[in-house]
Amino acid sequence: MASHHESTKASHYVGFTYLSQEDLLDAGCFDLRMAIEIAEKAMLAFEDQRIMFPEKVVQIFDPVSQDRINCLPATLLDEKICGAKWVSVFPRNPKKYDVQNLSAIFILSEIEKGFPVAVMEGTLASNMRVAAIGAIAAKHLARQDSRSIGFIGAGEQAKMHLLAMKVVRPGLKECRVSAKTAVEEEQFIDELSPILPDINFIRANTVAKDAMQGADILVTATSAQAPLLKAEWMKPGAFYSHIGGWEDEYEVAQQCDKIVCDDWGTVTHRTQTLSRMYKDGLLSNNDIHADLHELGEMERNNHPEQPGEMVKNHFSNDGIRSTN
Repeated sequence: MASHHESTKASHYVGFTYLSQEDLLDAGCFDLRMAIEIAEKAMLAFEDQRIMFPEKVVQIFDPVSQDRINCLPATLLDEKICGAKWVSVFPRNPKKYDVQNLSAIFILSEIEKGFPVAVMEGTLASNMRVAAIGAIAAKHLARQDSRSIGFIGAGEQAKMHLLAMKVVRPGLKECRVSAKTAVEEEQFIDELSPILPDINFIRANTVAKDAMQGADILVTATSAQAPLLKAEWMKPGAFYSHIGGWEDEYEVAQQCDKIVCDDWGTVTHRTQTLSRMYKDGLLSNNDIHADLHELGEMERNNHPEQPGEMVKNHFSNDGIRSTN
């Protein structure tokens, strides 16, 4: 017969599954096509009010470097799962400590009794989520005949974005990349050229203009707080996906025909380019064409967005609170 101490100990036991990045890879989770499809379904579920979607909590420890830790909660009501991502972004890490700038974990709980069911390494999934959202935006806003893509930034998010963009725009045949150093550009190409053998990779020798000017799709994926992308480099019919903070001059957004955000309400409280323009009185709610989930709803209702040959489209991938 169990003792009172043993019974009490058993009744207070809380168990959960821990999944490392290796566990997730072994389970086949590194599938960007699947990630894109799941992100699209999640946005439609949000549109249908089947997802609880609180504001994320942001703690910025250094306003200059933007060192920060964020907590992003959400609940999938149909699946009866509540989760939160605890993510740190420390942009100076690679240069200062020679380690990655982003790390994350996920905590998942069931909502019948409220017990945790899993703790997961979240760094890979976080990078995949951001890239999936960028790819969904490209699906709606980039021309289907897009053949060239340019990058400012050659880190993990840039790499993930190229893989995701190739899923939705398989006709991409040229990739130009600009980074702070030639070594970073070479590493980007060395890692991705075997995976995407049909793409012609071009190193821009750290000259951002050479990577971006005339590209069908432009992506900035840096930790910079400076207007790296110039408006004159964006040709008519191009699609620009903005990932980080302040990466482009104001004129980039001002010249675009459509500005779409992952979540405009959250963007207004951030520090990236559109946030700065909003706070400076240069951008208002009326200037925003739509949030991304609204484009998904339009597509579901057989009214998909139609990218034009001369239309410049801008997507801000920096505000969403749930599928992070």
